[in-house]
Amino acid sequence: MTLRMSYSKIAVIYGSDSSEWEVSCRSGQFTASQIDGSRYDVYEIFARFGKWELVAYRMIGQERVEYPENARPAIEKNDFSVMIDGSKVKFDYAYIMQHGTPGENGLMQGYLEMLGVPFSSCSAFVSAITFDKFSCKSYLKDVDFVKCAKDLFVRKGEMNEGLAQKAVETLGLPMFVKPTDSGSSFGVTKVKKIEDFDDAVKLAFSEGKTLLCEEAIDGQELQVGVYANGEDVVALPVIEIVSENEFFDYDAKYNGKSQEICPARIPDSDAQTLQEAARKIYRRMDCSGCVRIDFILTPAKEVYFLEINTIPGMTAASLVPKMVRTAGISMSDFLTQIIENR
Repeated sequence: MTLRMSYSKIAVIYGSDSSEWEVSCRSGQFTASQIDGSRYDVYEIFARFGKWELVAYRMIGQERVEYPENARPAIEKNDFSVMIDGSKVKFDYAYIMQHGTPGENGLMQGYLEMLGVPFSSCSAFVSAITFDKFSCKSYLKDVDFVKCAKDLFVRKGEMNEGLAQKAVETLGLPMFVKPTDSGSSFGVTKVKKIEDFDDAVKLAFSEGKTLLCEEAIDGQELQVGVYANGEDVVALPVIEIVSENEFFDYDAKYNGKSQEICPARIPDSDAQTLQEAARKIYRRMDCSGCVRIDFILTPAKEVYFLEINTIPGMTAASLVPKMVRTAGISMSDFLTQIIENR
């Protein structure tokens, strides 16, 4: 495919205001390193709690230049620019790699939309909807191509003495208690005994103001990366998650306590079913860029939707890069497709 060259100065934004900020930095640095240096100038921006700084830059055909931490130029937020050696550089595209707020919940996207700066991810509205697990599931509960686990939505301040019993009666045990708006499995607990329910709720509320109690579905956890290549919505090879822990938690994701098998050890017909479901969800939610959609496939071949990650991890060991490599696509070409098909 011949791609047009619409942009020249790519700002990769990483860091975040959430518990995922360190993972975000690793994702952003890897992404910046893989963007085609023969096509684009690449600028790395660290943004956390309102402080935005230029970490490093790489001009076309040149080596990466990194600033000492105490000498990083500040980003001018009024027009999304920076001063380098007395010259003003205005970024014309943003590759958002902020896991959690403000990169995944639509705040960063809203800022860029107001400035008219194109970016790599879903719109502000879609990002806000997909980031909230309850809102996202509400868009998919009536479709016929995936199922959604039963759940209870709880807002902070609504806790009462009967909630634990109601959750057990409605959802059974085990169940998951999770924040509605957090990633990397922060604040998630698999509750096996009713006595553990209150502690699970406290942990979930440490990450946000709302939570879901959700029935545990027995089956294989399978994930699909999806992106638009300018002509179609493309589903990457399915990846299978085999966790050594109770579920695919932070330890399993980032400390080597899981197997991530790509392509998944499932029949081709099941893989095609999951990929088609992922493409339908991408279109229904009006996604942009690359997203990762997580599923459970039950022994009865029922497909349960878990969640959409609109800023999936992009370290060398992350799931989407593994899918890209399995598909036989170079990361550089893949990122160029994301950038040029916004």
